[in-house]
Amino acid sequence: MPALHRGRRGTGAFVALIALTLLGACTDTETVFRDRDFNPPPDAESGFLGYYSVEAGQTTCGNCHVDHQADWSTHAHSDAWATLQASGHAQSYCEGCHTVSELGSKVDSAAGYNKVKDPAYQDVQCESCHGPGEAHVTAPDAVAPPLARVNADTSSNSGTCAECHNGTHHPFVEQWEQSRHAEANAEVVDEAITTPATYASCLACHEGRGALKAWGVTDNFVERDDALSHSNALGITCAVCHDPHGSGNPGQLRYSITDPTLEGNLCMKCHARRFEPQLTSSRGPHAPQGPVFLGTGGWFPPGVDTTPQTSTHGDPTANPRLCAGCHVAQFTVTDSATGNFQLQSVGHLFRPIPCLDPQGNPVGGNACGYTALERSWASCTGSGCHTDAAAVVQAFDANRAILATLADQIWIDSDNDGTVDATDQGLLAQVVAGAPTNQFSTTDGVITVAEGALYNVRMLGEGRYANGDKSMGVHNPFLSQKLLAVSIQALHTQYPFLPAPPAAVRAVVQQALAKAASAGHATVSLR
Repeated sequence: MPALHRGRRGTGAFVALIALTLLGACTDTETVFRDRDFNPPPDAESGFLGYYSVEAGQTTCGNCHVDHQADWSTHAHSDAWATLQASGHAQSYCEGCHTVSELGSKVDSAAGYNKVKDPAYQDVQCESCHGPGEAHVTAPDAVAPPLARVNADTSSNSGTCAECHNGTHHPFVEQWEQSRHAEANAEVVDEAITTPATYASCLACHEGRGALKAWGVTDNFVERDDALSHSNALGITCAVCHDPHGSGNPGQLRYSITDPTLEGNLCMKCHARRFEPQLTSSRGPHAPQGPVFLGTGGWFPPGVDTTPQTSTHGDPTANPRLCAGCHVAQFTVTDSATGNFQLQSVGHLFRPIPCLDPQGNPVGGNACGYTALERSWASCTGSGCHTDAAAVVQAFDANRAILATLADQIWIDSDNDGTVDATDQGLLAQVVAGAPTNQFSTTDGVITVAEGALYNVRMLGEGRYANGDKSMGVHNPFLSQKLLAVSIQALHTQYPFLPAPPAAVRAVVQQALAKAASAGHATVSLR
């Protein structure tokens, strides 16, 4: 065993010989063969080591996990203490979340800085999430490495991100828990358990561990190797979108939110699945939001310009944060009577216009009306594009009405069975009744006009399909109106037996085509 060394903070420091193969079980971080000192923990009972060198900002863990140390030193956790002191409102109760303490790791009593006010514990270091490291550095070949959790909840002593990223000033986890991201899709989990060969790939967007695996994240964590079950399935937790060790993106995001490509944008990694019809499947769209947003999703009839048709919402110049510009918008809620601060909403409901509770706080769910009083429109009015909530609601209602007129002309699923049949209403039902051959076949190797129109109305028509765009045209009003309008035009051209549209519908179609053309995108005209 190597001789004992004196650490820079006092006597009795030890040396740990850390082998690459041993630490490789922790993460795929770069580790080095090296004799390293570590200092006795200031809080001896807890085993939290904290900084090896306070002045250099060198964590004890970082002596061997050198690349994680380098990444961590560039993000906000590494100067959390200085940030608190510079805030102008530092309070003693804030200190536990700006230091190494029991908060964030599975330690159920005061520890670290909350017990011993030593500078070695200042800042949010590795052990804040991984837990005490003394046992591991003392005998790395005998003690399992301390692993962090990627689960997140607001329960007492949860040992997760939730213990600090909560409260009225930063309710990240409270809002996340009310969002759809917090839920692993039960149907997908069931299918992945019973038929893994067919449905395992669905976990890449519908379960936390599946997403991390799909994105090539090989770091170890507590839940990583658990056999998937309904009881342990994870939602899209904090660590799925945010890299706890740091990244080159703001907020430690794993991918950019300003990249206007399906491959490079964080949100579009999942919200860009089935966005055009398939030759061998009658299935409709599935999470097509990204391509709709960027103006490329949907079915374009022959003769229609397929040049991407973007809107202001999808323009990186006008809306640099793209999806997050509306879906992760922060705003302050004040008491309407007193004007006093009430809540700093951090946008982790992921709803651009969330419903409000009686106190005016944004809440999860989508059961409220689309009115200026029932929802917050702060993501719209705070963007600089819209003047006030009333004007936004007016534009929203107008666009929604146009899309409803167009979608109803194409297909109304009267019997709510999800399938076009002669008992339904709209042009597609008349195609079923009047066409000499089946226009909805998955074995003929072609996308018929009827199939293309069905795809578009499922993607863009409100309430037509569970996995459509579901933005009521807001993601891209020009594209949404245009695709439905040209679908109507193509149906009349392909199936001459269809009756001419009513004058009111014809006027809406022509208006939609004119809007698309005025937005710099040529279209065809309705005959």
